[in-house]
Amino acid sequence: MRIALITRDPAHPLLAAATALLTPEHDVVTLDPETAGEGPEPRADVHLLKAHTPQALALARALEARGAPVVNSAAATALLQDRTAMARYARQAGLPFAGTRTYATLAELADGPRLPGPVVVKSRHSRKHDLVARVDSGEQLRALAAAHPREPVVVQEFVPNSGWDHKLWAVGDRLFAALRRSELSPEGRGPTLPLALADLPPGWSDMVRRAGEVFALDVYGVDVIDAGDGSPLIVDINAFPGIRGQDGAPEALAALALRRAASANRGLISG
Repeated sequence: MRIALITRDPAHPLLAAATALLTPEHDVVTLDPETAGEGPEPRADVHLLKAHTPQALALARALEARGAPVVNSAAATALLQDRTAMARYARQAGLPFAGTRTYATLAELADGPRLPGPVVVKSRHSRKHDLVARVDSGEQLRALAAAHPREPVVVQEFVPNSGWDHKLWAVGDRLFAALRRSELSPEGRGPTLPLALADLPPGWSDMVRRAGEVFALDVYGVDVIDAGDGSPLIVDINAFPGIRGQDGAPEALAALALRRAASANRGLISG
């Protein structure tokens, strides 16, 4: 099999470890979305869409148009980059997603009515180094707006919690979990701690799998806080996150790639 990684960073720990597992018997190639299209692209049995840039999404769409399998699809990846659409889809599907309001710009938000209580302000468009901030006062909001006046944003009510995010990941049919101190906690972002799936509150694993079904994802992360007594509140969903330091994640990714490649090849043969 030939597996193509759509990424500018094939040395990412998850990708590098999965590549090491695959290369004894299979070919793994890298498609840099910034330079793809400048020459003939190697044919691959499956493509893993790790990069989320406009160029990466355009490349994935072009591959899909030619019938090539892409994990995750360009459409699913693009949907999760819009936090407004993400929240709407999740809540319509009955997932316990945080209530989300959208503003055209931070300046518009700061000029509007006073916000009730603490809120979380996030960039509408999810990307590396995007804006995520807890805002407790009008003064804080005005300072944030002065620094990012034209940034489209969403606002979520701040729900009191332990200060630790539950990082839940899925790779195919495998789930992984960890605790990470939230960047919104008074202490700031802290270490990531191991968390056994058996220690999750009842129903949380099923909720993660349901999120994958709703958004048509194979590799994804769900950020959840405990809103009290084990009640989950989803605050973000990510396509193809890093999933660092999770034993078994590279093996799960390698197995998923081979399954998708084999399935695509069977479809070609039967067609």
